[in-house]
Amino acid sequence: MAKAKKIYFCMECGYELSKWMGQCPSCRAWNSIVEEPAVKTVTGARVSGQNLSVPVPKGLSDIEITSQDRLTTGIGEFDRVLGGGIVKGSLVLVGGDPGIGKSTLLLQMCLKLSGKGHQILYISGEESLQQIKMRADRLGRFGTDVSLLCETNLNIIEETLLKYKPEIVIIDSIQTMFREEVASAPGSVSQVRETTGVLMHLAKSYGISIFIVGHVTKEGVVAGPRVLEHMVDTVLYFEGDRYASYRLLRAVKNRFGSTNEIGVFEMRQSGLAEVENPSEYMLNGKAQSASGSVVTCAMEGSRPILVEIQALVCRTNFNMPRRTAAGTDYNRVNLLMAVLEKRLGLSMGGCDAYVNIAGGMKLNEPAIDLAIVAALISSFKNVTVSEKTIVFGEVGLTGEVRAVSMVQQRINEAAKLGYSMCVIPKVNMRGLEVGSNIEVVGISSVKDIMKMFG
Repeated sequence: MAKAKKIYFCMECGYELSKWMGQCPSCRAWNSIVEEPAVKTVTGARVSGQNLSVPVPKGLSDIEITSQDRLTTGIGEFDRVLGGGIVKGSLVLVGGDPGIGKSTLLLQMCLKLSGKGHQILYISGEESLQQIKMRADRLGRFGTDVSLLCETNLNIIEETLLKYKPEIVIIDSIQTMFREEVASAPGSVSQVRETTGVLMHLAKSYGISIFIVGHVTKEGVVAGPRVLEHMVDTVLYFEGDRYASYRLLRAVKNRFGSTNEIGVFEMRQSGLAEVENPSEYMLNGKAQSASGSVVTCAMEGSRPILVEIQALVCRTNFNMPRRTAAGTDYNRVNLLMAVLEKRLGLSMGGCDAYVNIAGGMKLNEPAIDLAIVAALISSFKNVTVSEKTIVFGEVGLTGEVRAVSMVQQRINEAAKLGYSMCVIPKVNMRGLEVGSNIEVVGISSVKDIMKMFG
């Protein structure tokens, strides 16, 4: 018996190899090569003189742009992340940790759209019809235009879609689907890539909006080849601690809207509830008159969100001081502490330092640098920053405070929530429209923030 031929794929970029290698020669990723059975494909040979239908290229100036027809889901936070609603014929990937609420969110979308004349088909490869029905009953009463199907064979699913022509399809999940022509297990690189290719063809050819649920790896990215994210139109990640009540829906790719938009939800007994004012929600429970606590404003897409930066600086009992950063970049915190030691003479080399973004938010925006510096100084000096003060700005290695973007939106958000003072980079002071209910102070160096809060 002939030995079965094996080929190798890169999990990151989908590059095909004839033998295993430690590093992908295409994307240079380490330990990303996996083994798959070879798939035999038969292609028709081209006959000389055969009449082939050759497409006629169309001039760029002759192409007319039409506005995308969007279907609003009835969930405002979901529509915001999608860019205004569901685009006809779009392919959307929704990823997240197990139990985070991906299926619940998509079922709630079906509930909002049911009874409005939109044919919806929910295809599950992980749960039975009875399990989906029990979850649906907890969310509300569904209309007759929502149908369920338990199937993992992509050939059967394809025939079902061509027969019934639903308007919206949900695939839960892509790792359970398989195509018979591909000789590998469901969830493998070959199966995921082939399945996504078929679904993309169905979505574009017949105008079906398809939502794909994807599992994530321990690194927090969708399992399977990275090419999966390049094939779909929109990639959404559902984030948050499964033991906490809030959830964040983040768009990291969107061909029909802006990226890095987020939607905030709260998990309740009856499902996911929208959080229309996330700033107020994130600041709920903030300690009163405590040192090391500073409020800043971060931009998530086009949305300003106020969050609390907490810092705790104390003398160490170890030979090597401990440094911990939760919700922000650990190396950035070390860099800012080095700036404080060099430019302000604060001896933090013998101190433990703990920095936390309250509420579980993950922020890497440079605009929160100044708030981290203010929180570290406040905790080190044991002084309290006013509860009605908001701080934001980027800090450089020489201690200068650099400009940030969307300053007006940040100030407006702070004024809306009743803050009376806003400390910003001095270079951002030009052209601002400041109301009478908030005072804006511009600073150019960390020495200025030391004089204010130290």
